[in-house]
Amino acid sequence: MKIIVAGGTGFIGNKLIDVLLQNGHEVVVLTRKARPSSGKLSYVVWLKEDAVPESEIKSADAVINLAGVSINEGRWTPNHQKQIYNSRMVATDELLRIISELSQKPSVFINASAIGIYPVSLDEIYTEDSKCEPDDFLGKTVQDWENKAKQASIYGARTVFMRFGVVLGNDGGALPLMALPYKFFAGGTVGSGEQWVSWVHVNDVVRAISFVVENERLQGPVNVTAPSPLRMKEFGKVIGNVLKRPHWIPAPAFAMKLALGQKSKLVLEGQKVLPEVLLENGFEFEFPVLEIALQDLLR
Repeated sequence: MKIIVAGGTGFIGNKLIDVLLQNGHEVVVLTRKARPSSGKLSYVVWLKEDAVPESEIKSADAVINLAGVSINEGRWTPNHQKQIYNSRMVATDELLRIISELSQKPSVFINASAIGIYPVSLDEIYTEDSKCEPDDFLGKTVQDWENKAKQASIYGARTVFMRFGVVLGNDGGALPLMALPYKFFAGGTVGSGEQWVSWVHVNDVVRAISFVVENERLQGPVNVTAPSPLRMKEFGKVIGNVLKRPHWIPAPAFAMKLALGQKSKLVLEGQKVLPEVLLENGFEFEFPVLEIALQDLLR
């Protein structure tokens, strides 16, 4: 298959490209900076005033949209929130425009999303059939992003929204910061500790995306979380056990709010989300349990 990837140079994108190439696909990465192409991997400049990516691409079997400013970097100032929101809308609009110009339209359009679309809760269990009633910045951003991406169906594409949980990796995402206090013997429960962490190993994220590309039955929302979410207090204990460090110095909510501002919601609040669609369709997680995932990432 010929697969276009937007946002292919980021934390998830780099690993996804490796997997797609290993599976024999031809990959076209949309990037703001020109890079040399090699073999089945090519780079095409986009989102610049003089860029006309459709003149180089011509056709595609699948499009994967991971483009957008990271929510993990910087404080959530009003200006940064605007960048987080607008970067996703602008990139998706441009992808839809490119698709409209292709001589061969893609059969599938996969758009990144997030479990933040589900309301924060200590008790609810969310699956893809659950109602989405976002009540904060991140949730509303994700909902608008999904609504924008739905327009790909106009071109006959099977449209899928990959609702990522807390993606764990050793070179990006939340884990390096979460593990850092433990490395200095200062780890402990964050906030109340009762909030849910619906996590997923980055390798399972890219495997799930590849699985969805090739599984024509899948469309609509797909939760990309491991099948064993934990409350934050248990999550921290597992980090401590794997690193052989104590779990003893709490980080109270007020301290996290002072340090992170609005972004503290990412660690002080959460949802219990299950990957029902992936499991029902035969996807097997390589890292279904947190201890196994952290032994791989923190060894």
